[in-house]
Amino acid sequence: MKQQISLRLDRILSNLGYATRSTARALLSSGRVSIQGKPATNGACKARPEEVLLDGQPLDHPAGIFIMLHKPAGYVCSHEAGEGALIYDLLPDHWRRRTPVPTSIGRLDKDTTGIVLVTDMMPLVHQLASPKHDIEKLYHVSLDPVGPALEDRLVEKFAAGTLRLDPKDEKPCLPARLVLTGIHTADLTLSEGRFHQVKRMFAACGYTVVALHRSRFGAYDLGDIPEGQWRDCPLPDGRIT
Repeated sequence: MKQQISLRLDRILSNLGYATRSTARALLSSGRVSIQGKPATNGACKARPEEVLLDGQPLDHPAGIFIMLHKPAGYVCSHEAGEGALIYDLLPDHWRRRTPVPTSIGRLDKDTTGIVLVTDMMPLVHQLASPKHDIEKLYHVSLDPVGPALEDRLVEKFAAGTLRLDPKDEKPCLPARLVLTGIHTADLTLSEGRFHQVKRMFAACGYTVVALHRSRFGAYDLGDIPEGQWRDCPLPDGRIT
C-alpha cells in the first residue's frame, strides 16, 4: 500500500490531481493551500499529503483510492474514450489526473453490471487480480428464456474442473460452484477470470446468457450501493484509506 512520506508540496498537488507541477505555483501563490493550518506558498516545501489543506479542506483520498463501484450496463472498464461511456465518468473528474491514474481490478463486459474495484494503489491491483490468489467472484446469471431449461447435471459439470471454453483449449476451467435459482437463472462462483468466461461456460453447454451481474469480489460485497454510485473499501488488511 502507499506509504505516507513527506513529499514536495507541488508534487502532492500534482499526484492527487489538483494541478500540474507548473500550475501548482499559481495555486500556492493564491494562498489557498496550508500545512497544519499554516499558509504554504513554496512548492518545494515538504509535507505528508494528509497534513495539507486546500481551501481549508483535507485533500481527497491522500493515502490512495480504493473503492467499490456499482457498474451500470453500457459502461466499459477502460480509459479509452472511443470504447463508449467509461466507468471513470462516474467518479470525481480530478481522479483521472492523479498519478498513478486509478484503474479497475477485475473488468466487467460492457453489458455486465455489478461490483468493480477501483484503485490507484498498484500493489492492490497485483494482489487482487493475480490468478494465484484464487479470489472468488459471485455472478447472478440470467439465460435466454426461450432457450433450454437449466438441468441439475450442469452443477456437476461446472464443479468437475473439466469444462473447456473451446474444444481446442488445453486447459479446462477451474472447478466452479453453480447454484440453480430458477429454470433460466443461476448463481455462479468463480475463482478465475478468463475473457467472457461466464458467457462462454454456459455457451459451451448450449445456453445463452442474456444478463449478468457480479455482486461479490472476494471479501467485498456490493450490498446496497445504488447503480452508478461508489463507496470506499477497507484495505485487505482491514485499514481504511
